[in-house]
Amino acid sequence: MKLLALPSVMAALFTCSLISPVHAATDYPSKNLQYVVPFGPGGEVDLAARLQQPLFEDLTNQKMIVSYRAGGGGAVAWSQMRDMEADGHTAVAFSLPHIILKPMAERAGFETKDVGVVHVFHFSPDAIVVAKDSPYKTLEDLLEAARAQPGAFTFSGTGTYTANHVAQVRFDKLAGIKSTYIPFKGTAEAVTGLLNGSTKAQWGYTTVAAAHSDKVRILAVALEERHPMYPDVPTLKEKGFDMVGGAYRGVAVPADTPTERKEELSRIFQAINDDPKFRKAMEDLGFAVSDITYDKVDSFLAERRAEYEDVASELGLKP
Repeated sequence: MKLLALPSVMAALFTCSLISPVHAATDYPSKNLQYVVPFGPGGEVDLAARLQQPLFEDLTNQKMIVSYRAGGGGAVAWSQMRDMEADGHTAVAFSLPHIILKPMAERAGFETKDVGVVHVFHFSPDAIVVAKDSPYKTLEDLLEAARAQPGAFTFSGTGTYTANHVAQVRFDKLAGIKSTYIPFKGTAEAVTGLLNGSTKAQWGYTTVAAAHSDKVRILAVALEERHPMYPDVPTLKEKGFDMVGGAYRGVAVPADTPTERKEELSRIFQAINDDPKFRKAMEDLGFAVSDITYDKVDSFLAERRAEYEDVASELGLKP
């Protein structure tokens, strides 16, 4: 999915990184980080990695070598983690809810516990998106239409058992509506489905609106506070729906990697997040930066699992 013009964002980032090396007291990393993106190039994971690369080098004096191992919606790369070297120099990007829901849904070739989550560094906040010429100007307009035609009101979204799918099921429960979710192969296809009238709305992300600002508008976002890029767009919480979430992404290593290496890698990615230019670049692309460091990972994953299990039956899954 094309978001915004990356070269201009990276240029601004390169010119004024203020971060300082964090490896002075340790010999880690002692060589380049082999960083596997489990999707094809050009997506949101890849976009973040390209912004992280120069800052990783500034911090560690080592390179972050990005490679792609797409397939199975991420399952190909995650299923290979048990065979990767567990010394902290090989890492794989991960996404939620993917690494939790995929093992529930199919023979994914991996279990959630195989993915040694180190740090959750950003997420694409869920957002209800409509076309610019849609008759639904507010969330209340959309809800009125959905309640008037149970089951006939349609949302596009990316795939099944994804963040978009989870958002649709969660919101239907909270709002007391019955909508129909139409899965598309990818974000770009889901946007096309919205714009050509195949669906009435889309469960997308703030990044979708950033990439298609001339064609769509957001009615609400699933954030604790309004996104700085969209100060006039209310949160779902403001509208009375206790819903915060999206597609969470971060870095993981093989599960048996030593704890101290996991902690050190988490510190590096947190230092990248702390860079003000990086943070601004990510927000300008529609992301929300998250700072879930290694010490917070277990409780964060437990909360997400409980959230996903709450809607698992509606998704056709057995937790």
